[in-house]
Amino acid sequence: MKNLFSKKIEPDWDSFINCINRKGNPNRVHNIELFLDIEIQDAVCKTFNLLDNLNNSDPYFHEKKQIKLQRFLGYDYVTAGLENMDFLLAFSTTDDTAENAHKDGRSYIDESKGPITNWEEFEKYPWPDPEKASTRMLEWYNKNLPDDMCIIAGGCFGHIAEHLCWLMGYETLCYALFDNRDLVKAVYDKLMEIYIPAIKLTLQFDRIKAVWGSDDMGFKTGTLISPDDLREFVLPSHKIIAEFSHKHGKPYLLHSCGNLTDIMDELINDVKIDAKHSFEDTIEQVTDAKSNYGDKISLLGGIDVDFLCNANEDAIRKRVRKTLEICMPGGGYCLGTGNSVANYIPLENYLIMLDEGRNFELA
Repeated sequence: MKNLFSKKIEPDWDSFINCINRKGNPNRVHNIELFLDIEIQDAVCKTFNLLDNLNNSDPYFHEKKQIKLQRFLGYDYVTAGLENMDFLLAFSTTDDTAENAHKDGRSYIDESKGPITNWEEFEKYPWPDPEKASTRMLEWYNKNLPDDMCIIAGGCFGHIAEHLCWLMGYETLCYALFDNRDLVKAVYDKLMEIYIPAIKLTLQFDRIKAVWGSDDMGFKTGTLISPDDLREFVLPSHKIIAEFSHKHGKPYLLHSCGNLTDIMDELINDVKIDAKHSFEDTIEQVTDAKSNYGDKISLLGGIDVDFLCNANEDAIRKRVRKTLEICMPGGGYCLGTGNSVANYIPLENYLIMLDEGRNFELA
């Protein structure tokens, strides 16, 4: 693995944002990921000795680690957001069988029941208070991030479909959409009371150059709730966040898993997302999305996670080249996985994907 990354690249946030804004062919491939599991981060740092000069007792060790890691891997940004804005949710945990396993097991949201299943629980729920949110991380990055990097903002907003599912439980939400829609509306309204001041506070930092909403809305063959329910309880929130982002001159990126065919036109033309992230081969390959709507929005990632888990080096390099040849012309494409760098993706396969991107030159 240490023979990878022989070609050196330097971050260039301005070119990265121009690529997302589809302002012509970029000078090189730009990379993007929603996140890297902490186990992958630590494995990269250990393999390449990235933290030798950092002190883990430094109060800003995490931020300095992210800068070192992101620069080494070839990213033009760090991701950051408000802190002290966690939601109390219902989890279950099982053993993690990945090679780079989570030390405390793998956690899952309870799909049946969340902490809010009735009006009494709604009234008692300990909602996070945006007035008590911490901007510590954003402040530090805003002052100390190298000039050639930027911040992509995310965090406590842009999860409306997910928070509805997580807070109520997916099964409970589905029943409530039929027989207790007022409760669903109350949860939605409360979330927006949190999201709007949170995005306003976040956008005060000028090193932020893009905003990323993360909100899984679908599964393999359709949306998790009906398109009409998404239009009532989900899409308006993304439209508001996109409007705030655009008023500050920032593109709004949307991560959403699942088949969104039934609402894609609205995401593009009404919500006005600037980029779509999360592609799965069994739903839609990113190369097909390029021909379907790549002239309207940017496409992010798309190297399928299952493929990365199982393919050999030759197959990975061939697929990356093909994807870049189809998706890069005109801008509007950044290289990455179809979802995120999960801890069960072989580390070398992930690095091979990035290495092939480093060496690609658009004809």
